[in-house]
Amino acid sequence: MNVYRRIRDLREDKDLTQTQLAKEVNVSQRTYSYYENGERTIPPEVLIALAKFYNVSVDYILELSDNPIPNK
Repeated sequence: MNVYRRIRDLREDKDLTQTQLAKEVNVSQRTYSYYENGERTIPPEVLIALAKFYNVSVDYILELSDNPIPNK
């Protein structure tokens, strides 16, 4: 199972393209595609940017939790 499946699901739920999301987290579309496909590990700064963008916890993105609500 792809551990980064959730970033694809979150992106698709917002009807965003990979290009749009890549711009939000300051990476190329190709790099973002690698993240979604599990071909590259998401660096901490991008993981944090994704969590902030979606207002979810990093644990949720990494599938360590099913609770998307970030801790305050």
